[in-house]
Parts: sequence; structure tokens; C-alpha cells
Amino acid sequence: MKRPLTILASLAVGAAVLVPAAGSTAAPATRTTATGAASAAERAPLVWGACESQRLQSAGAQCTMLTVPLDYAKPAGKKIKIAVSRVLHTDADFKGMIAVNPGGPGGSGLGLATLGGAIPNGVGAKYDWYGFDPRGVGSSEPALSCNPNYKGAGFNRPNYVPTKPSIMNWWRKVTRNYAKACGKADARRLLPHMKTTDVARDLDSLRKAVGQQKMNYYGFSYGTYLGQVYATMFPKRVGRFVWDGVLNAKNAFYKANLEQNVQFDKNMDVYFRWLAKNDATYHLGGNWKAIKKGYYQLRKKLDRTPAAGGKLGPDELDDVMLGAGYYVYGWAEIGAAYAKLVRTGDGADVLAQYAGPGDDNGFAVYNGVQCTDAQWPGWQKTKADAWRIHRKHPFLTWGNTWYNAPCLNWPARSSKAFKVNGKKVKSRILLIGETRDAATVFTGALATRQVFPSSFLIEGVGGTTHSGSLSGIACTDDLVASYLDTGKLPARKPGKRSDRKCDPVPPPPASAGAERRSGSDGFRDLLIEAQLIGR
Repeated sequence: MKRPLTILASLAVGAAVLVPAAGSTAAPATRTTATGAASAAERAPLVWGACESQRLQSAGAQCTMLTVPLDYAKPAGKKIKIAVSRVLHTDADFKGMIAVNPGGPGGSGLGLATLGGAIPNGVGAKYDWYGFDPRGVGSSEPALSCNPNYKGAGFNRPNYVPTKPSIMNWWRKVTRNYAKACGKADARRLLPHMKTTDVARDLDSLRKAVGQQKMNYYGFSYGTYLGQVYATMFPKRVGRFVWDGVLNAKNAFYKANLEQNVQFDKNMDVYFRWLAKNDATYHLGGNWKAIKKGYYQLRKKLDRTPAAGGKLGPDELDDVMLGAGYYVYGWAEIGAAYAKLVRTGDGADVLAQYAGPGDDNGFAVYNGVQCTDAQWPGWQKTKADAWRIHRKHPFLTWGNTWYNAPCLNWPARSSKAFKVNGKKVKSRILLIGETRDAATVFTGALATRQVFPSSFLIEGVGGTTHSGSLSGIACTDDLVASYLDTGKLPARKPGKRSDRKCDPVPPPPASAGAERRSGSDGFRDLLIEAQLIGR
């Protein structure tokens, strides 16, 4: 669930929606399906038109705006609009609607109406696929932006690790000022109404608007938490749910970030081992511990003298290398750029993977959700936890602390944590996670399996990739397809463990010129962009 604001500018590429014009296609008046149709009185009319995104247009998608209450406690009050896309089924064996959320929170999901093409055996063609930008995100109206020039995401930042009081004071000031700017933002009226429960109600409004009795859903990363909240609030509306990269609802979100600090550090050790194993390609030596030591020595050097024209300091290096802790897809590309920096001092290739400051919409919404979904501790506990974990796991800890620090001064009130409960959910739910997932640690998948007795958990044994389903692992992907086709899953195994063990997403071949591998259908890049908003 972060690379900071470096990727936020690219989020807009596939996320724009064209306001429907006269002559646009209206939502079907009736739909008789295996899931049933909602009554006309329950359904709000939607008018569908062309999407602005060329990618969505090429996929035959349509777009619209769904009007929902800003505050569901005041349904007749102010309204906001949720940007929605859809790709309709082409198989006569129609299974109903399925909505997709890529994670974040704050990730744009509008482009993910195309996800059906990645489901094996043509099963995706049996569904109407819906992507959407959650409230405040991307093309939804209003969209939240606090300060696109936020100093905590640009160049010339001090080291993440506050080794001097002046560094600590700088970060405290800029994160406090970001929170203050959000309180003055044009879309500040959203701030009290950005909780996951609000997004879950928006999701149910979409279900009603398209005339379905059941909600089918595919959630990645934070999207698994959204799915848990929805299932708790509307258990009788739950159809076929897939949760990949499962968040422990009990730890949302402060404790979840502490868990990330530990596991990302461990995953970087896995990556350093891979670099050592491939010394013939990267020429960094065959001792992974020496490579790791060299990394922290290089951080100190870059802190004194940044590379790449003074733009590549230790923070930017950490932010780029963080991708290797998230997924295996970019291991070769990151390794080639890092090896070039180590061997020659040329950091241009590393810097090319760091886009710099830009649109802060995703970051603003990330904070808007996390800071209000549950209580956030004060600064003294935050600082103590950061130093405690940093001593043994230094890779991410302070960078992650500052990324979430606006919550210490957030201008909207935090609520009590929502209590997830899956006992009333009768439909089977498919959970997926890799053993060493750092963004949503695997213990969260095990805990969620216990909370939802109808669930079934696939484990990508030993893997470090976050939300890696539909990456070509037949053991995982074929069960996803079978489940979406039939709604059936094998019987659960007894005890607190996974129900099926599969291979993880494999690392790419080592190649100095390799480019980051992505899904051939193009959805993987959209997921990564959305998920790297969160740590």
C-alpha cells in the first residue's frame, strides 16, 4: 500500500472521464441475470458516454458520473459525483456486475474496468466490469488537492532519518503545513466524509444504480479493506469477492504501517541476495551483506553530495529502491540502474524512475482516509515507535513515518476504528497473498481468514510481491477464474493457515538492460501506480 508523490502525475493518464453528452447510452432499464435485478425504484438513472482515456476507449469502455450524498446521514443534502467506467459482458452466460478497487487509499480505479481481460479462460467476458475513482480521487468531483508543491515530496529534502534536531524540525513543520493546507483546500468539505465507510456506501450506491441485487468485487491492497467494510455493512449484498493483498482490519492503519517498516526491510534483504546471486550481470559482488552495507554507505555519501545534478539524495534513492520491496516485476530494471550508480556514480537511470513532485491528489486522499478512519497516536508515541523499529529495520521506517505524519495534525476528526465482522456473510470469499508481502503483511491475510469463516486463502509461498494475482501463476489464476465462474471454492483447511499453497510470482531474468515487466493486458501498471500511493 508508497512511492511518494513521484507517481501521482501519471495517475491522471488513464483516469480522465468525459462528461456524457446528448445521445449517450442510458443504463439498461432492466436486466435479468443470475444475480437478479434490483427494482426500478431502487435504481438511480445513469447516462453513459465516451471515456476521455484512449486506453478505455480502445477497450470499448463507457464512462459516467454517479451522484451520491456527501454525507449519507443527510441524503437530501449536498451531493458529490463519483467517476465510473464500465466494460460490458460479451458472453451470453452473464454473471452480473463486478467492481474493482486498486488500493491506495487514493488510487484511481477508473482504468480497471478492463480487468476482465486478464481473467483466464474467458471468464471475465461473463461480467460487466466497473472501475471507479473513489470520492475525492482523480476524475470524481470534487477532487481533493492540498499542495501540489509539497516540499516533503520534492527534491532538496533533508534525510528521512532525523539524525539532527534541525532535520526533525524540518519534517515536523512541512508535514504539519501540509495538513494545514488540506484544511484550506477547495475541496475541504470532503474531509469529514472520506472514511472507508463512506466509500463502501458509494460502492453500494453504484450497485443500486446499475440494478443489481448482489455486488461482485475484486479488491487489491487497501481495496481488500474496503471489501471487508462493505461486506460487514451489507452482508446480504455480497456476491463473489476476491481480495488480493489482504489488509488486517484490526491494524488499520497505524499498526499496519509499523508492520510495513519491518517487512520492507526484510524484503530488501531478499533483493540484495538476488543481486548477489546475479553478480555476473550487476557486478556488485557475491556477498549480499556487503551489498547491503554498501547501500547504507551510499546513502550517507548521497546525503553529503547528491548525484544526478544534485537531485538524487538518500530519500530519492530509498523511494526508487522501495519498488523492489513491493514487487519482483522491476527487479532487473532497478538493479541495472542501481548498479550503474554504484559502479560509476551516474545516478541518471535511478533518477529517471523518480518523477519528482506533482499532482498531490492521491496523497491528499490517502491522508484523508487514513487519518480519519481510526484514531492516530500522538507525536511522542510515533517518534518512539519510529526510533525503536529503525534500530533494527532502517530501510523504510523514517520515510514511512514522515509520509504518514500529516495525520498528526489532520484538520478533520478521526473516528473510532470500524469493527469488521464476517460472520453474517454467507457467500464464499477468495483471499490471496504472498508469504512476504510487505505492503499488507501475510499475517493480515491469516487474520482476515479467521474473521470471515466463508473465506478461502491462497498463499504464494515465499513470495515478496504485493497483490500479484493475474500474473500468470496458473495455480492462483485458474482458481480465481473458476471461482468467478461458479462461485464455488474448495473446503477450508482446519487451523490458522492458508488453504492452498501456490508458487509466488517469480523474479525476472537478470539483465542489465531489462525493463520492468508488466501485465500484457496493461492493467498491472495501473495497479502499481495506485498502490504505490500507500506504503
